[in-house]
Amino acid sequence: MMNLPNILTLCRIALVILYTAVLAVDGLPHEGVNAVTAGWFSPISVTACIALWAFVVAAITDFLDGYLARKYNLVTDFGKLMDPLADKILVCAAFIYLTYVDMCPFWVTIIIIFREFLVTGLRQLAVTKGCVIAADWCGKWKTGAQLGFCIACMVPLAYGGNLPEPLRTLSIGLGGELTRGIFLWLSVLLTAGSGINYCIQGRRFLS
Repeated sequence: MMNLPNILTLCRIALVILYTAVLAVDGLPHEGVNAVTAGWFSPISVTACIALWAFVVAAITDFLDGYLARKYNLVTDFGKLMDPLADKILVCAAFIYLTYVDMCPFWVTIIIIFREFLVTGLRQLAVTKGCVIAADWCGKWKTGAQLGFCIACMVPLAYGGNLPEPLRTLSIGLGGELTRGIFLWLSVLLTAGSGINYCIQGRRFLS
């Protein structure tokens, strides 16, 4: 059934395809991201700008589809399958690219992808036993931290120093490094914590 939450989920998958496609067309700048070349929000990389806003809109739909499905009782089997899958595709695509442009450590991306495969496997195993492993608060905060880190990395790649305060301070220089560092370590800790929690919940299926 193609209700509004399911349509938003499909839109998120389409935005991930757009995100990946525009970054494949042209590489992002590795130098000069702090330079101010024009007025506020003048992109220093058109492809990075398109990718950034595709990612932001996709992140918004991540919140909206689940909220609408629960509020208006529009939960479907299609949504249960595709919503978490779309989230995983979105996050993994972003982290892989940020590792490619040296903005995310390789080991962090490996941990995140490993956790997503692990949780997916545990949930599938639980389903075969007639049980459901529900998402927990740690997993939800984990997603928020990951999305925050990705956006914090992509903003300077798209706009450099062409931002108003305080966005400029939070995006470039020491302020930008601190912002990305906070989101990065929150992502790592919450990813590990939620992965361990899912293992605890699914331990009876692993015995």
